[in-house]
Amino acid sequence: MTSDLRDIYRRLLRRFGPQHWWPGQTRFEIIIGAILTQNTNWSNVEKAIANLKKAGVLTADKLHAVDIKKLAELIRPAGYYNIKAARLKSFLDWLFENYAGKLKNLKDVPTDRLRRELLGVKGIGPETADSILLYAFERPVFVVDAYTARIAARHHLIDEGAGYDEIKDFFESHLPAEVALFNEYHALLVRLGKEFCRPTPRCDRCPLNHLPHL
Repeated sequence: MTSDLRDIYRRLLRRFGPQHWWPGQTRFEIIIGAILTQNTNWSNVEKAIANLKKAGVLTADKLHAVDIKKLAELIRPAGYYNIKAARLKSFLDWLFENYAGKLKNLKDVPTDRLRRELLGVKGIGPETADSILLYAFERPVFVVDAYTARIAARHHLIDEGAGYDEIKDFFESHLPAEVALFNEYHALLVRLGKEFCRPTPRCDRCPLNHLPHL
């Protein structure tokens, strides 16, 4: 199975090349993007982040101090802006209440504990928590999304209907725990899902055609 996953990775990398994920100039910006990207596309997140930058509030201290109504207006392009403003505030409240508002204070927190704490923040689910861990804190956790689940099921790597943690554990148990590998692999699966493994698949030119285990 490890060889199957390695073969998939090589094929995707050969077809698509490096994806250069996750976009963001700072660790904090990456976290904000991970929260805002729920239920929207990245171009909308970029507009919301641009608004935060223009307003000069894209730091933990300044964003924590912003009125929630003003914050919602600033992130309006990301959609569900009232809900997402509340989620950002919940994350910031957790950060300030537990870690003095400093991301550097999370450096030595064990990954399992940090994941549990992030999942305890209202509005942060497994995919967002793992995106924060992988892309912002460079922890070796595999991020699962709808594309990953669809591709893995269609290629018989997992059972249809497998849950988030089951899929995550599958990838993590069959691949070396390397941040760069998990980063690139997730990005490549998203690219494959968008271009080929759609709800109505485009299998004829898919780079995963004729894999030995299919």
